[in-house]
Amino acid sequence: MGLIVLAADKGAPGVTTAATALGAVWPRPVLLAECDPSGGDLVYRLPGADGGMLNPGRGLLSLGATARRGLYPEQIYEHTQRLIGGLDVLAGLTNGEQAAGLTWLWGPLGRALAALPQADVLADCGRLGGHLQINDLVAEADLVVLFTRASLDNVAHLRERLALLPKGPERGVVVIADARSYRPAIDEVRRIVAATGHDVAFVGGLAYDPKGAELLRGQWGGRLDRSLLIRTARDLAGRLASRVASTRTRDPAVGSTNGLTGGLTGGLTGGLTGGLTATPPPVPRPRPAREGE
Repeated sequence: MGLIVLAADKGAPGVTTAATALGAVWPRPVLLAECDPSGGDLVYRLPGADGGMLNPGRGLLSLGATARRGLYPEQIYEHTQRLIGGLDVLAGLTNGEQAAGLTWLWGPLGRALAALPQADVLADCGRLGGHLQINDLVAEADLVVLFTRASLDNVAHLRERLALLPKGPERGVVVIADARSYRPAIDEVRRIVAATGHDVAFVGGLAYDPKGAELLRGQWGGRLDRSLLIRTARDLAGRLASRVASTRTRDPAVGSTNGLTGGLTGGLTGGLTGGLTATPPPVPRPRPAREGE
């Protein structure tokens, strides 16, 4: 349906938190894929559907071990796990050393994720620049979203990264902004990005909300769905999903989007937000049937 790469330059300001929040409120079926070659930590942040810890050996590492003779979209779900709120995840590597034997994987993985028919894919690529092979995955994306903060050093790194991105995917920028200066911060980054002349489709925002981020991990009381993080993530998710659907409609090379916007918006009703703040069972996401089911 659509591959959205989420990444940053130096510092990677909250990309994993942002990716998890977006996945929790995504308006269509979605898969969160940890694709940071430096290693991910999602398996240590959130519990699985059974309340226990996710299996760190099942995910990108196990997929890479079985995909040397070819990687196809239908193989992806054989290596995913489900979080307690119903969000399907492809867990990433647990350390950067594991990436040394998987330099060949990123291009085929990008093509497989982009062709996944059952769901959009949010690919958390962390900080770009440390592993050049990840550019092979980034090049397959429908949309590349760079996260930044509204500080001089972060925006300077953002400008450099925009110039280094692979040609082809549409680009967007999201500002992690404090609630007290939310709109001015976004407007300032939008002005700076426009002045660079780089082709950027949009500049949006996501609230800097430490309490909401802790609640997303299940470590803080209150109601997650009322947090600034989730409220701004819901708005951003709708915007990104619409852009991907529009891109695929315009580009016949990536297929038709007929049916993407109808009948699929209930995939996460309650979703991750309900799974972490209430006791009812999680609402399952649509997923392909596996052999024998």
